[in-house]
Amino acid sequence: MQNPIGWFEIYVDDLQRAKAFYESVFAVSLESLTPPDTGEDVPLKMLAFPSDMDAYGASGALVQVEGMQAGGNSTLVYFSCEDCAVEGSRVAEAGGRVEREKMAIGEYGFIVLAFDSEGNMIGLHSHR
Repeated sequence: MQNPIGWFEIYVDDLQRAKAFYESVFAVSLESLTPPDTGEDVPLKMLAFPSDMDAYGASGALVQVEGMQAGGNSTLVYFSCEDCAVEGSRVAEAGGRVEREKMAIGEYGFIVLAFDSEGNMIGLHSHR
């Protein structure tokens, strides 16, 4: 196994509020993604993060689906940043909350821990 993560999904309650949060914090545009046909009649909406299939790392989407509540889960997704303090400084204004300001994690760089607008904890990671 090279890189264990191939995709991520962040479940949200309010898709437009979450879209505004992530677009504001990361200065990107999320695009509507056609959900896969699972054969089930469950309303599913997805907004994908920008991705480059030839680059290192994984892409993913915000997902709003009946029966999957936001927040309170046990998975932590770390977003790669040039300097995690920059994105961390945008969190509160975008409707989230910083749990832990930029902190060193030794030879692995730095992280910020924050909650998004839906109550999901996310990580911000950078090497500087």
